[in-house]
Amino acid sequence: MTTAVSGRATATPAAILGIILASYFMVLLDNSVIFTGLPSIRSGLDLSPAALSWVQDAYTLVFGGLLLLAARAGDIVGRRRLFRIGLAIFGTASAGWWMIAARAVQGIGAAIVAPTSLALITTYFDGEARNKAVAWYAATAGIGASLGLLVGGALTEWISWRAAFLVNVPIAVALIVWSSTVLTETPRRTGRFDVIGALGATLGMGAVIFGIIESAEAGWGSARVQIALALGAVLLIGLVVHEGRVQQPILPLRLFRSRERSGAYTARLLYLGAMIGFFYFTTQLLQDVFSFSPLQAGLGFLPMTLVNFVVALMVPRLSARLSNGTLLATGTALTLAGMAWLSRIDPLDTYLVDVALPMVLVGAGQGLAFGLLTNAGIAGVDSADAGAASGLVNTAHQLGMALGLGVLVALAADAGANLDGPAAVTEHVGAALTGGTVLLALALVVVLTVIVPAARHRPVA
Repeated sequence: MTTAVSGRATATPAAILGIILASYFMVLLDNSVIFTGLPSIRSGLDLSPAALSWVQDAYTLVFGGLLLLAARAGDIVGRRRLFRIGLAIFGTASAGWWMIAARAVQGIGAAIVAPTSLALITTYFDGEARNKAVAWYAATAGIGASLGLLVGGALTEWISWRAAFLVNVPIAVALIVWSSTVLTETPRRTGRFDVIGALGATLGMGAVIFGIIESAEAGWGSARVQIALALGAVLLIGLVVHEGRVQQPILPLRLFRSRERSGAYTARLLYLGAMIGFFYFTTQLLQDVFSFSPLQAGLGFLPMTLVNFVVALMVPRLSARLSNGTLLATGTALTLAGMAWLSRIDPLDTYLVDVALPMVLVGAGQGLAFGLLTNAGIAGVDSADAGAASGLVNTAHQLGMALGLGVLVALAADAGANLDGPAAVTEHVGAALTGGTVLLALALVVVLTVIVPAARHRPVA
């Protein structure tokens, strides 16, 4: 590998990539470790269902709301500096005892670390080295969610749900120390910070995500949901108008001139909306229908995790034989097939045939698609806009998860209401996964009609 900043970096590319992936994995781990521990958290803190939902939602709301601000800040103040600040915030919050408040503060740290880690890849790696780095990034993203379920289930069952959070503290400390010897500071951009853009992006995204989250419980007809969504839309429209006039925007509109990048953001939003539903509802399926323990439920995702990891690392080799567009379309189609198969689940079905095999398809599809969606989202971006482009990739990621979960929970709300036991659960899960199948079908349409033709005509860098 060669690095884009080899004149300033003294560490090996492997060490640089290692710290980037380790930090990103920590954020992903924390985002999914919650699912298998939720029942224990509910009983341990005596939380109501509404309060329990905010254990996850407080994190998602702050994470998604601050992404564009944190991503652009790295371009201005220096990415290594901001990266270490994000790790410190994340690690400190992981030791907190006020659960919902601590999760919100963790969201601040995650909003800094996630886009900064991707921006560091565009800073340190070029050409084929960047493709390989993004492949590893995609592999990390793919296994992070699944392994989070496994680690969360193991720690909850063997020690305590609190251990699932405390494990982040030594990891964050080690990464801060490691980063001081591995990463060099990126050049800082001069000029004024776009305060109006920062407020518009943060409050606008926060209002939209709040409205989506609330819709799952209050319904789309709720006044507070509609007010939040309307306010978010007004703020984001105002943001676009403002960003077109300011000299150093927090969201450079030129990033959307590329049909490939715009298509990648849209497809990622739809794809992640389906995938969050896959994890959220399949976890319930394994525990409530197949009577798996939290640890067994985590292990139940291993067929997907292992295939995902192997396929993601094969992408650079496959790209030498097939176009990225072909691989991306194939990956999205495989995920779609696996989701459609799993949505047909029945109470009398077996885990190995009717859950594990569809998971293999989903894992292979995500292994192909995820890294290529990431590559398309930062395709042709100058280093000066790396933070903003990375922020958009992660914003589509978080907004997709918030929107997808809100929509799928609403779709599945009445499914199985006239049934009891496993039959009710499978009907509920099946309805949600059918909705996820529709989201993936829409993602495939975007890939085939927008991303593939645009990538075919993109000039070679």
